[in-house]
Amino acid sequence: MAVTNQDVDKQIRHMMAFIEQEAKEKAEEIDAKAEEEFNIEKGRLVQNEKLKVMGFYEKKEKTLDLQKKIQRSNMLNQSRLRVLKSRDDHVKTLLEETRQRLADITSSPAKYDKFLEDCVTQGLCQLLEPSVVVRCRREDADRVKKAVTKSQSEYSRITKGKTCTVQVDTAFLPAGSSGGVELYSRDGKIKVANTLESRLEMVSSQMVPQIRTALFGKNPNRRFDD
Repeated sequence: MAVTNQDVDKQIRHMMAFIEQEAKEKAEEIDAKAEEEFNIEKGRLVQNEKLKVMGFYEKKEKTLDLQKKIQRSNMLNQSRLRVLKSRDDHVKTLLEETRQRLADITSSPAKYDKFLEDCVTQGLCQLLEPSVVVRCRREDADRVKKAVTKSQSEYSRITKGKTCTVQVDTAFLPAGSSGGVELYSRDGKIKVANTLESRLEMVSSQMVPQIRTALFGKNPNRRFDD
């Protein structure tokens, strides 16, 4: 049976329709894959940007939180420093008032004479020198000479018979001194300060922690006393 031109045309149209359908399906497949890849890439980019934004604000939040903590710490430290300064000023005022009242000790002759005697005796026992110079206020010179005599006897008793030559210095304590004495070895290399001011300074340095506790209460943050 001979193949007619009509049959050839029909086969050609059939083949072309098949090719077109295949091409259409392939194009649709490519479009679908491209759309899928586009959506995946878009999602990835959006997620990355979202993470960047979240990271930026998280970092900013941490920075602000740290700044707040630093600011709060600075404010607390400044507050503590102001409190400590106020307390120190109060203690200094108290000590200054005590220093100004030292002169009251000399207003009782009997008590002051005994104080001078004890100061000289203590100084002799500290120096343990065979010869000592005692310096005092100009107005206390006679009192100190009397105190020296008693102190020499007491020194001899305490040291089991040792003796000490004591000279009252012709130079005197500075004007404005509240009282007491200073003792020097004969060569002037060793000094014992037993003036009212020096004794107050010594006692105050030892008593400042107790004074603070008495005035302001015990510090809960301090594990050991000074």
